[in-house]
Amino acid sequence: MMLLSRLGLDRPELRAWAYYDWANSAFMTTIIAAVFPIYYASVAAKGIDPGQATFWFSIATTGALAFVAVTAPVLGALADTAAMKKPLLMAFQSIGVLSCFAMVFITEGRWQLALGLFVLGNIGVSGAFTFYDSLLPHIARPEELDRVSSAGYALGYLGGGLLLAVNLAWIQKPEWFGMADAGVAARVSFASVGVWWLAFSIPLFRRVPEPAASGRPHGMRSLVAGSFVQLGGTLRELRRFRQAFLMLLAFLVYNDGINTIIRMASIYGTAVGIAQQHLILALLLVQFVGIPFSFLFGRLAGLIGAKRSVFVALVVYTGISVLGYFMDSALDFYVLAFLVGTVQGGSQALSRSLFASMIPRQKSSEFFAFFAVFEKFAGIIGPAIFAAAVGTTGSSRVAILSVILFFAAGALLLAFVRVPEGQRIARDAERDIEAAIAAPAH
Repeated sequence: MMLLSRLGLDRPELRAWAYYDWANSAFMTTIIAAVFPIYYASVAAKGIDPGQATFWFSIATTGALAFVAVTAPVLGALADTAAMKKPLLMAFQSIGVLSCFAMVFITEGRWQLALGLFVLGNIGVSGAFTFYDSLLPHIARPEELDRVSSAGYALGYLGGGLLLAVNLAWIQKPEWFGMADAGVAARVSFASVGVWWLAFSIPLFRRVPEPAASGRPHGMRSLVAGSFVQLGGTLRELRRFRQAFLMLLAFLVYNDGINTIIRMASIYGTAVGIAQQHLILALLLVQFVGIPFSFLFGRLAGLIGAKRSVFVALVVYTGISVLGYFMDSALDFYVLAFLVGTVQGGSQALSRSLFASMIPRQKSSEFFAFFAVFEKFAGIIGPAIFAAAVGTTGSSRVAILSVILFFAAGALLLAFVRVPEGQRIARDAERDIEAAIAAPAH
């Protein structure tokens, strides 16, 4: 129990919450990062121009993220007003899980079906993350936020990495597992993500309580109207929560750099001559290195604070960009993957917990919907600048150095975030909301 306490997992609801990261991270590894993109390009989109296939894949990805970005704030307000965090989480998860099951029907040439299901899956996982994140400040005490958030990321790395390793074994040696070929193994892998996600989400729905409503509307029409009213009120109140908003801006900038490294790593590795098997093994390395280091960042935050710990991660990311400039071998790529694994989970986990500490709990879904919007848009500008740098200089190496700008600018914005003030304002707001709920209705 002492060890679980140090890891931020000493109560059943904390373990159940963190376990959900184990459940849905399988989608992030197998569907988004490793297996599906390769299967889409080589099987589903076989017979069409590769440039067109890549174009429509990019459109599908952007469309899914844009849909969640547009709908998340209103649904977040509804979740807070009507105590619907878990039902909405389940709804989005169901969309994602069913899309994984349907992927078994993606055979050669069925690229439209592949993209349609990929869009639905991305909507499901991104929407579910919004409401999952919003439960964090309701189950963890203020002093536990960093450790619990980091524990979630650590379990996510473990769960996603384990299933990806199994899926890759199926694809590499399908005959060992009674499968006809690698294509069948890939489609079975997609379905396995749905099973994994569904089965390991059960503890959250059983153990994590639904937070109380932040409003008192009656009837569906009143619920929807109340959600828009609450969202409008929060937008007007952003000046009150300016430290949380400044944290969002800092996160948008430096997370753009992080996402650029994540999204462009394989492309950059290919450009400098790294073989595909090394790229996939490096992805697995990131997953398993991320497990202990996510826990370690939770401990580090307890010693020096979450904000300073994020600064440490950004310094490491800057070093990664510099080392990436000089990379010329598979060994170099593995070293960079190891370094990414040391900071990727910790930086994102502590960004989540730092933001959670500066928002009122009664509006957690609404605020984390904004967090989701900023997270979705992070990763648009960075790859664009990366592409522009390649186009201007003709060198991917110069482009990888350009990512440092995001870490420097994000760190500068983060330096201006006054965390104690933001936390005090959030606690004052919680008392105001509780008083408003308790006051007699007129």
